[in-house]
Amino acid sequence: MVRDDLTVVPPPPSAGLKYGRIVLKLSGEALCGSGSFGIDGETIRATASELAEVHALGVQIGIVVGGGNIFRGLKGASTGMDRAQGDYMGMLATVINALAMQDALEKVAVASRVMTALDIREVAEPYIRRRAIRHLEKGRIVIFAAGTGNPYFSTDTAAALRAMEIHANCLLKATKVEGIYARDPVKDPHAEMYPRMTFDRFLAERIGVMDSTAVTLCRDNNLSIRVFKMATHGNIKRVVLGESIGTIVEG
Repeated sequence: MVRDDLTVVPPPPSAGLKYGRIVLKLSGEALCGSGSFGIDGETIRATASELAEVHALGVQIGIVVGGGNIFRGLKGASTGMDRAQGDYMGMLATVINALAMQDALEKVAVASRVMTALDIREVAEPYIRRRAIRHLEKGRIVIFAAGTGNPYFSTDTAAALRAMEIHANCLLKATKVEGIYARDPVKDPHAEMYPRMTFDRFLAERIGVMDSTAVTLCRDNNLSIRVFKMATHGNIKRVVLGESIGTIVEG
């Protein structure tokens, strides 16, 4: 296991970096691999290896991971469960995913910390903004779990909030497709992909890639969102180096 103490020395930033500090939003479903439930070992190991490559460039990385591969609060509500209760269950699912991601990162010798919006001190640190920034400055990847700690708010909104709080340069939204399209690219292989989109257009057209609360938060605080395909190896590295991958959502 990698040493994860005060002796960690962060790698120096590489030349040509466009983004020195990022928050990466991963869906829980992204950890399923080809399955529909749970955590696929090969998928999470591949993700950790790619993050290790980006970390080696000197990029400070925060991660927000969803919990839809284990439990989704809205799905619970649709079966008659109290919405708040379901959302808290979903928050706990994100903690499971965060701990799995931490383990995978440590297997590739990258120091990390899991910080939760709910108090679960036996397994993770409570989220404290200044402490999170200090971890990033010391070269640790910080995995933010349990969303915002409040029901009715998505992990997309949590990702936008944490990105603002730690002064990230960009919010990276990993998806199953290359970017934002005029139509569903699964149903229409000839659908046009937008290389750029404004926040206002995103909100007006009700683009389903990210919820409107998260996008409004980014718009009001002038934080760009990069939507790209996670399954293509090396895309995160390409984004931080400034390549035009996927769709950029900005003012």
